[in-house]
Amino acid sequence: MYFAQPLQLQSGAAIGGYTLMYETYGTLNSDKSNAVLVCHALNASHHVAGTYADQAGNVGWWDNMIGPGKPVDTDRFFVIGINNLGSCFGSTGPMHTNPATGKPYGADFPVVTVEDWVNAQAMLADELGISQFAAVMGGSLGGMQALAWSMLYPERLRHCVVIASTARLSAQNIAFNDVARQSIMADPDFHGGDYYAHGVVPKNGLRVARMIGHITYLSNDDMSEKFGRDLRSGEYQFGFGIEFEIESYLRYQGEKFSTYFDANTYLLITRALDYFDPAAPFGGDLTRALANTKAQFLLASFSTDWRFEPECSRKMVEALVSNKRRVTYAEIDAPHGHDAFLLDDARYHNLVRAYYERMWNEIGNRGLA
Repeated sequence: MYFAQPLQLQSGAAIGGYTLMYETYGTLNSDKSNAVLVCHALNASHHVAGTYADQAGNVGWWDNMIGPGKPVDTDRFFVIGINNLGSCFGSTGPMHTNPATGKPYGADFPVVTVEDWVNAQAMLADELGISQFAAVMGGSLGGMQALAWSMLYPERLRHCVVIASTARLSAQNIAFNDVARQSIMADPDFHGGDYYAHGVVPKNGLRVARMIGHITYLSNDDMSEKFGRDLRSGEYQFGFGIEFEIESYLRYQGEKFSTYFDANTYLLITRALDYFDPAAPFGGDLTRALANTKAQFLLASFSTDWRFEPECSRKMVEALVSNKRRVTYAEIDAPHGHDAFLLDDARYHNLVRAYYERMWNEIGNRGLA
């Protein structure tokens, strides 16, 4: 969807003439009360569920969660996925033409924040005629967006679903993000962010950035179980090539990532992660930051997630309870680390299913349009 009106950004800049890519699943009911917005994490997109007729292998990134008969049942709910500004899956981003120069934005694309994304999503919802969502939902960075929705537009969502997320990054998380960004910017093919004009991609930097990120998504137990100290050849080669299976796995993930993700997008999205801190204007008091929320909340964390550890979710729960909000919270003992929010844990999926079942009963099983 194209927007001619400039979007004012938190940085003080503005971007106009931009496009947001989105997909919908299910049917919007007659009073538009069954709409669910799903916000994506770092390397995901608007393609939330299902496959395309001509791309059978391109499965939506949360396909195990969303679809007919699934925890977020699209036979009941109208689900919307939006690709955020600055991303590289169709919405306006650094690789698109800057109307002021006639060249790709590159390094000139403005820095965007979680709040900027939420404001853009609200404008798209306006165009779709949706004044209030049954729920806004997301995991990881998507959960930050859902939380921001509850603060910026408290009247526009009845439920807020925040999974494996946090109200702000730790110093350690910011450090990981910076090392990843530095690996990209140090790549000779980066060209200060204007690599499009040179017909190259800073693939080495992207590979390393993804390898760094991927380590933080997995738990030590999960890596130990999958790879341990297994050697590819069965014995040491006494060199610096790929010797351990975990090395092979990380390099495979890095190589795959470098073929489809944009380096400038990686910089933008990790910086948006760093900046998110809604309690900062309130002296770090998250309870005060959440005082104007009106939604009901579901929060879930995973025991082995050391990227956004359960304590991050518990702090949000405590702040919401202090504001007398209705909150459901589950801390799930799962071995998969941060990536658990994308995987098929039965307890996790049953939790979400039960929550949406309750939500559906509140809607009152209104007839579909």
